[in-house]
Formats: sequence, C-alpha cells, structure tokens
Amino acid sequence: MKLLRVGAAALNQTPLAWKENFRNISDTILKAKEEKISILCFPELCLSGYGCEDSFLSPKTSRKAFENLKKIVPLTDNMAVAAGLPILFQNNLFNGAALVVNRKIAGISLKKNIPGDGIYYEQRWFKPWPEGVCEYLEVDNISIPIGDMIFDWGGVKIGFEICEEAWVAGRSGNNLARHGVDIILNPSASHFSFGKHEIRRRFILEGSRAFNSSYIYANLLGNESGRIIFDGSGVVASEGEILKETERFSFRSSRLVNAVIDVDKTRMLQARNSSSVALIGEQTLKTIKCAGEPAYNKGSRPDKKCNQKVLSKEEEFIHAVSLGLFDYMRKSRSRGFVISLSGGADSSATAVLAWFMIKLSLQELGIEGFKEKMGYSLSSMNVTPEDIPFELITCVYQSTNQSSNTTFNAAKAVAKVIKANFINWSIQNIVDSYTEIIEKAISRKTSWESDDIALQNIQARARAPGVWMFANIRNALLLTTSNRSEAAVGYTTMDGDTCGGLSPIGGIDKDFLCRWLEWVEKNRIKEIGPLPELGLVTKQLPTAELRPAEYKQTDEADLMPYKILDQIERLAILDKKYPVEIFGILRDEHRGISSSRIAAWVIRFFRLWCRNQWKRERYAPSFHLDDENLDPKTYCRFPILSGGFADEIDKLEKQYN
Repeated sequence: MKLLRVGAAALNQTPLAWKENFRNISDTILKAKEEKISILCFPELCLSGYGCEDSFLSPKTSRKAFENLKKIVPLTDNMAVAAGLPILFQNNLFNGAALVVNRKIAGISLKKNIPGDGIYYEQRWFKPWPEGVCEYLEVDNISIPIGDMIFDWGGVKIGFEICEEAWVAGRSGNNLARHGVDIILNPSASHFSFGKHEIRRRFILEGSRAFNSSYIYANLLGNESGRIIFDGSGVVASEGEILKETERFSFRSSRLVNAVIDVDKTRMLQARNSSSVALIGEQTLKTIKCAGEPAYNKGSRPDKKCNQKVLSKEEEFIHAVSLGLFDYMRKSRSRGFVISLSGGADSSATAVLAWFMIKLSLQELGIEGFKEKMGYSLSSMNVTPEDIPFELITCVYQSTNQSSNTTFNAAKAVAKVIKANFINWSIQNIVDSYTEIIEKAISRKTSWESDDIALQNIQARARAPGVWMFANIRNALLLTTSNRSEAAVGYTTMDGDTCGGLSPIGGIDKDFLCRWLEWVEKNRIKEIGPLPELGLVTKQLPTAELRPAEYKQTDEADLMPYKILDQIERLAILDKKYPVEIFGILRDEHRGISSSRIAAWVIRFFRLWCRNQWKRERYAPSFHLDDENLDPKTYCRFPILSGGFADEIDKLEKQYN
C-alpha cells in the first residue's frame, strides 16, 4: 500500500494583515511537520486575505502576497503545501492556488469559475482562467507554470478544484478524474449560512466517490473582514467517505486535521471506472513534474470513516454569531460591548449572544488563551473567567414614561444571569427638553393624535447620545439591536435604535429570534445554559414601547404578523416576486385569512420596503447568516428612489380595498 498522510488547515486570516497571516501559515506548517503530513492544503487567498475588496486592484497587494509565498518556500522541505493568493498576469488579475513542493514553487493553478452572485463579488476583481491553458509567469528571475494543470510529485498526481469550481455543474474534478489524478485539493473561502455545511460535505463526498480520488478541503475560519463568517471546516475524504474533519467555529488562529489515505486503493477504483481512463486523442492537461517524492507512511493504516455531530440551526446560530462577535471585537481593538437593553426580544438576544461568545471562547481557549487573544485590553488585568462578562458587556436600560416594570424586570434579569454590568437611567427629561424646544418652534403643543411618529422617534433618538458616549468612554463597541424583519420595512428609528457600530442580529428574522430565545430558555449547549430567566422576555408580545400604555402598542399590530412579514420578504427578495404574485401565493397558503387582509399586508410591506431603502443604506454592518440578507453592500441592491410597484399596488387596492 502507498499510504500518505495528508492534511487540511483552517485559518483565521485578516485582509492585508501580512505579518499575522504569514505567522498563522508558518505556525501551521511547522505543526503539520510534527504530525508528519506530506501534503497540506490551506484556504483560498489565505496569503492576502479573502476580503481585500478593491485593494485587490492594487498591484502591490499581489506583490506582497507573492513575497509571503516565497517566505513559505524554505519551510516546505519534503512536503507539498497549497496556499491561495492573487496573481497579476498580462495586466489581468486571477485567483490562484500555489503548490509549493520540497522548497520550490511548482506552479500556480488559477481559478476558472469566478462567482458573482449572492454575497460574492469576485468578478469585480478576478478574471476566469480558460480551461486547459497553461502559461508561465516570469517573476524574480524564475519561470512559474500558471493556469490549468496537474502536478506529478514522484508519481502521485495532484489537481485543484478551487472553491466555486466544485459548486458548478461542470466541476473541474471531472477533467482531473479523466487524467487519473490521485488527490484533489480544494482551497476555499466558503461563507457560513444555516445548513450549508451539510451541502458542502455532500459535494466533498461525491467528489471523492465520483472522481475515485482522495479529496482535501480547506476553508477559512472566523470573521475575516467584518460581515462574513467562515466556519473553519477542514475535511479529508477518500473513496466516498469522510475520514477526518475539523470541529467547526473554533476561536483559535488555525485548526489542522490530517488523515492517512491509500493511493493504491483509489487507483484501483479508477481502473474499474471507464470515465477515469486516460484521455486519448483529446486535449490533455499539462503535467508539471515536481522534485523528489512524498514520504509514504510505512507501518500505518488508512484512516476509517469518522462521524461528525450535526448542529441544529439554533446551535449554528450561537456558534456563528459568537465567533463573529469574538473576531470583530478583537480585530477592531474594542474593549467589549455596550448594549441598550430594553428588555425585549432583540436586545436580550444580542446580550445573550455576547455572553455565549465569552463562555464558548473561554471553554476552548482557557483564561490565559482568552487574555492573549484580547491582550490589548485584558492581558494586564487580574481577571478570572467569572469577571469577564462584567468587564466586557455593559447593558443600559434607558427608561421613559412609556417604559414598563415588565421590560425593566426582564432587562435586569437578563443582565444578571449573564453577569453583565447593568446600568439604569432615565431619558425622560431629555425627551421633554426636545419636545419643549419643538413646541416653541411650531407654536403649539404636540399630541399623540397629530404627532404620533415624531413623539415615538424622539424617544428612540434620545437614547442614542448617552449610550454612544458611554461606549466611547469605555472604548467599547456599541451594538445595535435591529433585526432583518424590521430592516425590511424600516420599523426602526434612524439615529435611534439603529445607532451602533455592528448589528449582530441584522441578518436574521424576528420570528426565528423569538423561537431561538425560547430554545435557549430551555436548552443547553456545551454545558452552558439553559436560561429560564428568559421567560420574562419570551412571554411578552414584541413592542417598541414608545406609545402610552393605553394604546397597547405591539409590533405586529403596527405591521403584520412576523411570520407573514418574513414570508413576504423571502418571496420578494430571495425569489424576486412582485406584489400581485406574492398575494396569490399567500392567499393559496392561508385560506383561513381574508383576501382583503392579505392584500393589505402585501401593500403595506411593499410601500414600507420601497420607502425605507435609505435606512438600509445606513445600517451598521451585520453578519450574513442565511441564504439572503438585506445589506445593499453585500447582497440586496435596491434603488433609493423607485416607482414603488405603484401599478401592482393600485391593482390590489382596487380589487380588495
């Protein structure tokens, strides 16, 4: 048997952080050597960072990435290492994966399928490389093969499927299989979304089975550049089975996994499969010979299939947002979080997620590891794990005459159970002061009958300056607490409850948030929880609590049921349906509700959606967690000024009003 130990590394990189990125790579290579790994795959664009945005267009970005690649070369004696970087060739920019073998850059495979949908904008920077073409890059007095090729290292054939190339119908692996490739490397930057990991595992399994090869997949880890979270999945598969994979959502700088594969076994399977017969009379990929040969693992046995725990959506939400908050805090050099805690679902969920971030990271890193990661704020402090939530989370309850004992007690209970710093102050005098100024200016008294929206908004806006000032004094990050459902219809006060530097729940809908709080109330994750105190939150009807109590204000009375709102949003944004189409779908699905009411909800959604695009343009950055989001910078672009679907709305009004 020809047994090889191969590995996949997940890395927590940062765009343009050249020293830190190289350190993560070099430390992982040294660890791989200790584990006797012969072939190691790193993630896509790991040398520069994946999220460099328009900095990719600077020639210096490509040069500095190549300089880091050259620094890897001396570390690769007797091993092959794949690492991603941008490549400038003939005044075009390409997304490349370099293979460094035994202290030499053997070649650089260039990505052929460039994504430009969803949250991906790679087509803005990178050109697709033509299939079957191999050229040479002349740099630093050396000539490096680049393009579409395979590598032969002592008889072991290695090929690349770079991220998107594995997701398209005509996978690169099909051609690699026809050329008898033994090992396929997939350096990826595949973002997290609910349930996506299981889809990813399926194409890895299918690749290893259909291509009769071993398959090594390496993804990025953590919140790399602000909005996108990577789960850090590293997978080794062979013969249609996953042999090893990393535990996802790690708080460490890197995760490494390895497995022993049987090269002879996959070759035998190729021989049985007619689709794997060498091409005759067809264009063949250029084969690049690499010096030396891999060190086979004598005396070892091939690894057997492993079983990985499947996380529920509620668990994935906790892990993903916790990791996103952890990296955002440390990379922005913020000294914790400040949350305007109203006692409602959104702000309570935000506070609890910040607490989960602390608990989960402490579990994995320990207090010293945690302090090292947050060294600029905690390394000199004599803190215990029990002190950390109080040091890093401040919850502020800001009351007005409309605030109730119900929300105050809920806010206080949430802050207490997560051991956060809890502060309570009133802003009623500030609201009164603004109201008096305006009443003098308009020469009349304001009233709820004539000035409803203005009187609601001034309360929300009056909460902003004080909590901003507190966050500035603490050098902390102010978290906004708006969710995606509110963003869709602009049910939020600009410069009020939207103020803050990060919106951790801005990518998730209100219906899920409410159900998630009920789940956390009753369940535990990694020995954390449950939190029965959240019952004070989950038993409330969602309300902005901005009108006097006698108005009995609730969100759903102001808008519509959140389940309906979220369904309309998905049909409109994800499925690109127009109002009349959505009305027909809802009418068929909700036959117990009158057509006039459904029409009213659809009309209300689209009027508010179109009217409030300017708000979505100004929201704080949020995490991408779902198959969609409303962030105009990364997913959903809509004109600030539009016709507002007037003809469709008129049709619904005339028929059902």
